[in-house]
Amino acid sequence: MQYTVFETPVIRSILRGVSWACLKLAGWRVDGSLPDRPKYIVIMAYHTSNWDFVIGVFAAFVLKANAYWIGKDSLFRAPLGSLFRWIGGIPINRRQSQNMVSQIVRVFQERERLVIAVAPEGTRAKVPYWKTGFYHIALGARVPIVLAFIDYRRKMCGIGPTMIPTGSIEADMRKISAYYANVTGRYPEKMSPPEVRPASLRKTGS
Repeated sequence: MQYTVFETPVIRSILRGVSWACLKLAGWRVDGSLPDRPKYIVIMAYHTSNWDFVIGVFAAFVLKANAYWIGKDSLFRAPLGSLFRWIGGIPINRRQSQNMVSQIVRVFQERERLVIAVAPEGTRAKVPYWKTGFYHIALGARVPIVLAFIDYRRKMCGIGPTMIPTGSIEADMRKISAYYANVTGRYPEKMSPPEVRPASLRKTGS
C-alpha cells in the first residue's frame, strides 16, 4: 500500500497539531471517533464549498485517520503524480470498460486496510439526487459506510454512525437522510438532498 502524509512520521504529528490549532482558533470542534474496522467508506456531507475539503483534512489529522480519495488517473502523471499519491489519492482509469465502482471494489479486495472518503453529491453545486456510487462500492466490497459531517451552523465536524448497507438502497438512504437532517452546509441553498434517482432513471453508480 502506498505511503501517505497521514503516515509520515514527524510531519503527521506537526500537521495534527496545526490542524487542531486552526480548527480551535476558528471556533470549530471535532466530534466522534473512527470505527475500529480495517475497511470502510466515509461519506462527508454537505459539500457546498471548497472550505469543506480544508476542514475535512484538518479533521482527518485530528482524528488520526489515514483516508484516501479517488481521482482520475490523468491527475497522477508527472510532475504532481507522486504528490497526489502522498496525500492519499488513488488513480482510477475511467477509460476502461470496467466501471469506476468495479475498479474501487477491486482496490478494496486487494488491500487489508483501506478507508476511502467521498463527497456523495459529487459536486459543490446543488443537484436533485446524490450519486450512489459510494453505496454500490460498499455493497460490492462488503464494507460499511461511515457517516461524517461538516456542520457550519454549529461549527462542528466529525464522525457519526456506521451503516451496513442492506441492499435496499431506498430504505438505507432514508436512514442516511434522517441523520443529515440537522446538518447545515456553508451555503444552505446549495445543499443537495440525500435522495436517490428514481429506479426508472437509475444506473449503477450514478
